[in-house]
Amino acid sequence: MLKHFIPILLFISSFGFAQNPNLSVSVSGIKNNTGSLTVELYNSKGNFLKTSFKTVSTTIKSNSVSVTFNGIPKGEYTVLVYHDENKNGKLDKNLIGMPKESVACSNNAKGFMGPPKYDDAKFTVTADTKINIKMTATH
Repeated sequence: MLKHFIPILLFISSFGFAQNPNLSVSVSGIKNNTGSLTVELYNSKGNFLKTSFKTVSTTIKSNSVSVTFNGIPKGEYTVLVYHDENKNGKLDKNLIGMPKESVACSNNAKGFMGPPKYDDAKFTVTADTKINIKMTATH
């Protein structure tokens, strides 16, 4: 009897553990298929544009890319995307710190003479979520 009870108990108790949601990011408007696209996910205002929570770099096909961050904790996030045309693993900037490669943020947030504000780019994930980001050329 006990050997039948334990598997049933484990099965029933598994319903009490909710899985963390997935975040799908679709990026369009990429000017060409050269290099790679880097998608950085930030999970706090303090780390925004400093240390990403998760990062994915992928090849570009048909001037668009979709990536998924699986099983992320529910909460507040921002996404920064940049087109790493020379595949050097970083966002290239000019002498005054402005991006030389195309860059975009969640909510299509834009900054004035600098990066967008965290509050303009943030969104909340409480269930599986899909966001769309449109790239704009910087050069």
